[in-house]
Amino acid sequence: MQEKVIIGIDLAGVEKNPTGWALWKNKFISTCHLYEDQEILEHLTKFEPTLITIDAPLSLPKKGTMRKADREMYRQGYPVFPPRFPTMEKLTLRAIKITQQFKREKVHIIEVHPTSTRKALKIPTKNWKRIQGIFIHMGLKGDLETRALTSHEIDAVTAALTGYLYLQEKTDLIGDGEEGYIVVPTKGDWRRLKL
Repeated sequence: MQEKVIIGIDLAGVEKNPTGWALWKNKFISTCHLYEDQEILEHLTKFEPTLITIDAPLSLPKKGTMRKADREMYRQGYPVFPPRFPTMEKLTLRAIKITQQFKREKVHIIEVHPTSTRKALKIPTKNWKRIQGIFIHMGLKGDLETRALTSHEIDAVTAALTGYLYLQEKTDLIGDGEEGYIVVPTKGDWRRLKL
């Protein structure tokens, strides 16, 4: 379990905006901003991840604007933007394109929602400085300890944390096999997490 490499991606809707990137290995985190699809794919290939977690819808609904996963997230108190929302559709199509190019590598890819992850674990949802402090308190190392991360990087670290919990079987799958799942940590308190 220890040597698994998890990559968290807070994907931007367009290439000119920063995509948050986090690499998780042995609780050591390195983060940065990436921009172009090619750059993201090169980073993914370079680090040979066990698991890739993406903060973006990885599928479109069969009909209407929402998938079963989106409706269920709302019911559980996790508001997400549906994939067919005008601002979201571009992001969704970009995420689908990137994952299709990478699926050939036979790496497991999951859809996550960092705000919902933080909500599930009783971590503040938008207080970036506080969130970063909590991550350090949880025992995460690396870039978190050396500089203030951007909101995109914090979301990417949260995505990677969701992936770590997923590999530990401490998550719930919301949605269905037909339209896709969103992975959310089983509700609890971050103070009780053993990383």
